[in-house]
This record gives sequence, C-alpha cells and structure tokens, in this order.
Amino acid sequence: MQTRNPFFDDLTKMANGAMGALSGVKDEMEARFRDQIAKILDGMDIPRRDEFEAVKAMAAKAREENEELKKQIAELQARLLNTGP
Repeated sequence: MQTRNPFFDDLTKMANGAMGALSGVKDEMEARFRDQIAKILDGMDIPRRDEFEAVKAMAAKAREENEELKKQIAELQARLLNTGP
C-alpha cells in the first residue's frame, strides 16, 4: 500500500522485513529445538509403543495367572486342613 508520505512507506517496508526476519528466526529456533529434543529422547531408553503394549499385556496375563494360583493354593490348603490326622 503506497501512501503520499515516503516515511510511512519506508516504515512499512522495514516492518514487513522485520516480520519476515522474525519468522525465519522462529522457524530456525523451532527446528533446533526439535533436533535437541530428538537427541535427548534418543539418548533415553524409552520403549516404543508396541513394546510397551506387549509388556503391559504380559503383566496383565501374569496378574491373572497369579490370582488363579492363589485360588489353587487356598483350595489345596483347605483340603490339607480338612484331611489332616
């Protein structure tokens, strides 16, 4: 947008240039931030989602089996106590 006053035109051009530069700086900072986060996460021993789900399923199955074994032990103890000498 052109005005009659070249001062305002120059000011507008400078503001647009500054916004473009700030946008570029923002994009660069975001990219570096993402790289740093990726490096940090790579250094950590974090399981993948599928690994986590597999271990979670194994733990749930182990809990179920544990409950069943507790019941069987209680039944065996009851039988032993009832058939004692």
